[in-house]
Amino acid sequence: MRTSAQARPRRIRGLDADQRRAQRREQLLAAAFELFARDGYANTSIEEICQTAYVGNKAFYDLFDSKEDCYVALLRRVSERIEEQVAQVMREYADADEEELVHRLLSAFAHTLVDDPRVAMVTFGVAAGISPRVEDQRRENRRWAASFIEGLWRRNHPSGGVDYHALAVATVGGLFETVTDFLHEDDPPRPRTFDDLISDLTTFMSVVEAGIQASGGS
Repeated sequence: MRTSAQARPRRIRGLDADQRRAQRREQLLAAAFELFARDGYANTSIEEICQTAYVGNKAFYDLFDSKEDCYVALLRRVSERIEEQVAQVMREYADADEEELVHRLLSAFAHTLVDDPRVAMVTFGVAAGISPRVEDQRRENRRWAASFIEGLWRRNHPSGGVDYHALAVATVGGLFETVTDFLHEDDPPRPRTFDDLISDLTTFMSVVEAGIQASGGS
């Protein structure tokens, strides 16, 4: 006779409890992503997220403490995607010269934010002023990016005569603002393409790099 300790976990549609929980989480995040991008954070309710995901309200609160908690999870997902793309570039172009590597890194960064317009809308368009916790998550995402850039500079310019950390923080802000401006430029003076964006980002980084070298970071 099988004891309770030996009983197999109950499976529904071939999924055990942990797999069903993970599936519900993915459904809720996908629904929240779509609704936040379309209607904005403030205009989206937990009930709407659950209805769109075909998941009950109780299941939502089993997975997230609040709508804010769900939104922070989406911000983290975007950040993780950028980190994964950057890591892939670093593996594939480990032997490339600095100019080529920076170009590839900026392309990966921009593709992550621009290819799907909903990503930028959720990341930039609805994030401002939601809560201190959301601002903390946004700052954490940018601190990671700044730390990565700082490490890249220290590798290429170990005897730098500038405050790499402060400069990296400012540079990350400039990169994100360049992407934001590209996405929200409704009436540009000339047709803007993705290649134009990469050119702007690369030029910006080149100017910063030239400033580092001029300051003794060579």
